[in-house]
Parts: sequence; C-alpha cells; structure tokens
Amino acid sequence: MKTVDKSQLIAQLLELLQLVEIEGEEIVVMDGTKPVVRISPYEKTLSTEELFKDMRGKVKYFEDLTAPTFV
Repeated sequence: MKTVDKSQLIAQLLELLQLVEIEGEEIVVMDGTKPVVRISPYEKTLSTEELFKDMRGKVKYFEDLTAPTFV
C-alpha cells in the first residue's frame, strides 16, 4: 500500500491513478500523519444470479416457502 501526502496528490494524481488501475495498488492519502482517503481499484459486485449459478437446480425445499412461519 502506497501513501502520499495530500499536498502532493494533485501533482501526482494521473500517475497514482494509473498505478491503481494497472497494478491494482491501493493509495492512502495522508494529512500529515492522519490517513484521510483511500484510493483502491473498483471491484465489481456479482449479481445474485452470478453468485449462486452453481447451485441452480441443486437446492431442495422440503416445506412450502410461501407458508407463514409461526413462532
């Protein structure tokens, strides 16, 4: 994880964004010794269909899922 002071951010922004995009490096922007912002690669979130595609047709239900649940 690379760190950069916020006063240097504007001067190095394009270079830092390329580092994040190409190498997947995370950048932490510091205000002195205090971290203020983290720049990281965007991670695509899988849809429910993509996440559970291997389970399609393999799950068996033994009860009516639409029936009310009593406590």
